[in-house]
This record gives sequence, C-alpha cells and structure tokens, in this order.
Amino acid sequence: MYLRHTTRKKDGKVHRYWRLVRSVRVGRRVIQQTVAHLGGLDKHGQLEARAFARHLIGEPEQARLFDDGSAHLTVPVRLKGIRVERSRQFGDVYLGLALWRGTGLAQLCEELLPAGKEQVPWEKMAAVLVTARLCEPSRELHIAEDWYRRTALADLLQLKDEHVNKDRLYRALDELLVHKAAIEAHLSQRCGELFAIHNEVLLYDVTSTYFEGQAEANPLAQRGYSRDHRPDCKQVCIALVVTLDGFPLGYEVFPGNTHDSRTLQTMSPRWKPVTACWGACGSPTAAWRAPPTGRGCARRDDATSSARRSPS
Repeated sequence: MYLRHTTRKKDGKVHRYWRLVRSVRVGRRVIQQTVAHLGGLDKHGQLEARAFARHLIGEPEQARLFDDGSAHLTVPVRLKGIRVERSRQFGDVYLGLALWRGTGLAQLCEELLPAGKEQVPWEKMAAVLVTARLCEPSRELHIAEDWYRRTALADLLQLKDEHVNKDRLYRALDELLVHKAAIEAHLSQRCGELFAIHNEVLLYDVTSTYFEGQAEANPLAQRGYSRDHRPDCKQVCIALVVTLDGFPLGYEVFPGNTHDSRTLQTMSPRWKPVTACWGACGSPTAAWRAPPTGRGCARRDDATSSARRSPS
C-alpha cells in the first residue's frame, strides 16, 4: 500500500492530489486499486495518511513503502504553550525494585503471603513499603498520599494510586510481622551470598521510643528508664543486632521497663534461625555497650559465652 498523486493545472497553478492505492492481482494482471482519495496533502497530511495506512493494514513496516518525508520533518513549537504533566520519579524506585527481587524477597513474600480474597496482593504492598523505606523513609500516610503518587511504581508494579492507602499499608505490616523470623533468616543468608558479609563479630544495642498518651492498648508500653528524658511517658525498648558494616540482622521489641542486661538473654535463643545461615563465617561474637551495674556485667559475660557457642 502506497501513495500516488496526480497533477492538474488550474488558473495557472499546479495542484497535486493524492490517493492511497494498493496492488491487486486480477487474473494475470496486477492493477492499482484506489483505497481512499486524500486530496491535497501538506507535510502534516502525509503523516496522517501514513497513520491511516497503518490502521488499515495493521503492519507498520509496510507503511514505509512510501516516503512521506517524516524522517526529516520539523514542526515549530511554541515554548510558552508547553507544560510537563504527570512527571514521575523512576531511577530510585527502579533500583529499589531490582534489589527487592535480587535479594529474593519478592519470591519469599509470595510464598509466605499467598493470595487470598484481598484486592491487592500483600507482596506488592510489601514491595511498596520496602522501596519507600529505601528511597524516602517516611510515615505510611505520607507514602500513600504523597510519595507513591510522585513515583513510577504505579507503572512498574501495575498498581493504581487509589489502591495504595495508609490502612492497606498498615495491614501489610501486620502480615509481615507474623513471618519476621523467616524474613530475617532469609536476608542474612542472601545478603551474605551477594555482598560477602562476614558475621564473626556482631554489634548489639538497645534503644527506646516513647508514646504520647496512655497507650493502654499496647501491653509493651511501660514506664522505665527514659533515654529521651521523658519519664512521664510510657515507652518500649528496641534491641537491634547489626554487622560491623551496620547491616541489620534482627531486632526485638521489649516492654519499656526491661533492663538492658535482660534483653540479650532473650535475644540469644532467637538468633538461632539467623545463625543457622552463617555457615563458614564461624561462630559469632556479640559486642555491646556495657550495662552500668556489676550484676548486669555478670549477665553480659554469660550472654557472651552463649553467643560464642551458637551453632555455625
């Protein structure tokens, strides 16, 4: 299918009229059959004719049989009339999803969080949470109402903006918390394989965060030693285990009135799913800030021996 034109002279002017034709075999002859009369065409009209031919034959390659000049066509643009709409952040979230899949978390969440009656798979919501934590750490409300709508995740995950809200993000956190030990063990093993992380020495510390209000629905919220100088507020203690490079391996939340020296005794048995993945790295040694009392120091020595005897 291609363009043909006929030339006519009228009132001293030359007029060129275009037709869209195709070759048809009739018996032993091949004739040209007119598909459409296009009239006089300028450069823009030739582009429209090409699009029309592509629509008819359904194969854009065949539309290149005629030269419509589009390869060298320039179009004047009024810069004051141009505006950018629906711009999206792409690079950082694309890298975040690549890490999410490269570490095997996407496949792990699909196995741990099988599809049910929910409208959006929990694995996708977990991907949103992890990518947001990597690219722009913020609250779930900010993620749902601002950050997600500025990124290309809607296209990369095939997840519309209206399907991401704070309630669904909070429920995704509840779903992930049930599988906390399995996720920590998987990350410890996978990151050791990818980044050659050695875990002979681990760093352990305890911090706290307090609540404004009574926090009556949270049984872990208790009054205790406040690192934030807010003894009037209830708090929880958070214990964290990291590598020498600062890579987190596991955490645990304790009641706010728990002494630091007692947290390690609770954490040591819970390291077993993680230490089972260390393999050739050897038995770990835990190091942390010494508690202020002599009794606490004795407890620290016992816990250190226990950590060093953990299975490799």
